[in-house]
Amino acid sequence: MLRRAGSSLRHFLLERKSSAGYSSCSREAKMSRPVQARRLEGIDKNIWVEFVKLAATYSKVNLGQGFPDFPAPDFLQEALKRALSEGSHMLHQYTRAFGHPPLVKVLAQIFEKLLGRELDPMTNVMVTVGAYQALFCCFQAFVDEGDEVVVIEPFFDCYESMVKMAGGTSVFVPLRPKAPKDGKLMSSADWQLDPAELASKFSERTKAIVLNSPNNPLGKVFSRGELELIAELCVKHDVLCISDEVYEWLVYDGKEHIRIASLPGMWDRTVTIGSAGKTFSATGWKVGWTVGPDRLLQHVRTVHQNSVYHCATIAQEAVAQGFQRELTLYGKPESYFVQLPRTLQQKRDLLIQSLVAVGIKPIVPEGTYFLVADISEFKSDVPEVPNSDEPYDCRFTKWMMKNKGLAAIPLSTFYSEAHKNNYPNFIRFCFAKEEATLKAANDILQKWKKEKTSS
Repeated sequence: MLRRAGSSLRHFLLERKSSAGYSSCSREAKMSRPVQARRLEGIDKNIWVEFVKLAATYSKVNLGQGFPDFPAPDFLQEALKRALSEGSHMLHQYTRAFGHPPLVKVLAQIFEKLLGRELDPMTNVMVTVGAYQALFCCFQAFVDEGDEVVVIEPFFDCYESMVKMAGGTSVFVPLRPKAPKDGKLMSSADWQLDPAELASKFSERTKAIVLNSPNNPLGKVFSRGELELIAELCVKHDVLCISDEVYEWLVYDGKEHIRIASLPGMWDRTVTIGSAGKTFSATGWKVGWTVGPDRLLQHVRTVHQNSVYHCATIAQEAVAQGFQRELTLYGKPESYFVQLPRTLQQKRDLLIQSLVAVGIKPIVPEGTYFLVADISEFKSDVPEVPNSDEPYDCRFTKWMMKNKGLAAIPLSTFYSEAHKNNYPNFIRFCFAKEEATLKAANDILQKWKKEKTSS
């Protein structure tokens, strides 16, 4: 028996040796057929990957990417510690796929107040891996080949890519700036939709409109009148609204954030998207959500269960505790939802002062982490390159990072290919930073201004 086994083994090894040449060739053979899916064509390049790398390499002060460099609130950090050390061991395991029960329940309670209607936490709320995944699920759930999606420019750049991946076509409509009166600084409110132009973008092919209020990058908070115009067109053309409201708590100067789902005729056709990262200054936790009618969310759940399926239980538990605190303090001065916008408004004003002092003209944002500014005063440092394929603001921002150590994001990032050169002298800064970071940015700008004056 042992002899037979040994003989068989020798035979196997001899055969393997004789076929070694073939095996070597097969390992070296390369595929010749295309491997990339057509839906990825044209979206492989991502400016965030490029600019994050540049900022990490060259910048001393990063006012580019939109995240706070100050800590999340103590109560949220304590909630995470409790969940890790004192919570049930089951918090380290899977929870409900569509949202940890304590989190969807408290979100339903919060949004019942905000929307003025009763919500079922199990069917009207779904938790996602950040608002980014919520957006992806919506586009995959609702957009088919041949569908058109109205996108308001400037826009968060992933909208266009996600529409394309779903097989749809983005139809762009711009916010157009109106010059302010009496020499005042321009406000994000001065960027407005033209009602006739917006109406012209709707057709029988229109499946949805993407609304982002407060808007990234401008910081525009859409007024009730503007939202009613959008709502009227959605109802008239039987169109869905994907409402990205991740900055819903970050509004300034007494402005009011109005949720379009609360307007007549809009609940049944709107999915509202939110973010714990922006709400609690914890962007790395990647906890987001969708709120809407079951007839819409059932399809969003289908995409979720067949892709990501589940979000981190421990992070959901901590966010749920954070919302429980805020529900108790709702509308009170101690609420983080009251305190955070006050703090950020002060930071916004600090950056505005620094920019104005050196001749850069900011567009005063009504909300978000961001402000857009006109850098024409410094254009002489980065001359135009005739017939360049790269937008001027892109080249300027790269030069500023490499030569001045200050990171920002070009405004052209937030425009479609056809419109990237419409506002070449504008870049976006993030002011959700420590005072020391904003002071360091001010020092760079002041030094730069002195160098220009003395040259």
